[in-house]
Amino acid sequence: MENIKNIIESLLFVADGPLSVERIKLVLETDTGEIRTALQTLAQEYENRSGGFLLRQIADGYQFCTRPEYSRWITRLIRPASFHLSKAALETLAIIAYKQPVMRSDIEHIRGVDCGGILRMLLERKIIRVLGRKEIPGRPLIYATTKQFLEIFDLKNLKDLPTPKEIEELKPDLIPDSSPELEPEPAGLSEIKPDVE
Repeated sequence: MENIKNIIESLLFVADGPLSVERIKLVLETDTGEIRTALQTLAQEYENRSGGFLLRQIADGYQFCTRPEYSRWITRLIRPASFHLSKAALETLAIIAYKQPVMRSDIEHIRGVDCGGILRMLLERKIIRVLGRKEIPGRPLIYATTKQFLEIFDLKNLKDLPTPKEIEELKPDLIPDSSPELEPEPAGLSEIKPDVE
């Protein structure tokens, strides 16, 4: 396709969030390999240019982002609303991120306290979502992280989450003994029924 690089650049410029290769393919109706090559070329051009922004892979898509070294001036201009999560909210979010799909009872078992209010707040902020219901008595809700979670924490996908061992090595004197309960486990999707209510 002629001008594919420029077309993709235009799409990325007007998109309100990261664009996946699949979404670009739907718009352009062209080969995935050609799209990936154009994206890599664009990313390299912006990197070589060393301008005010660059093309990054984030949340399983691609998006223009400002360079981190200019964040001080950007913050002065737009004064974004501060985004703070309490320690309890971060603990709950970490459990969901590493154990997803996970039920509220599992989160509360690990934390040792009720987490209903925190789950509501995380749902309202669209950091987590209800994935479905587990096929056990009571059909409890199952929670997972969202695409916005990946964007907020600047992750390409969940595989980019640091392992508990990496976290422990980063600050060994601040983190208690690692718990095997935080190890990522495979999703038991066969037990999940989509929430249709």
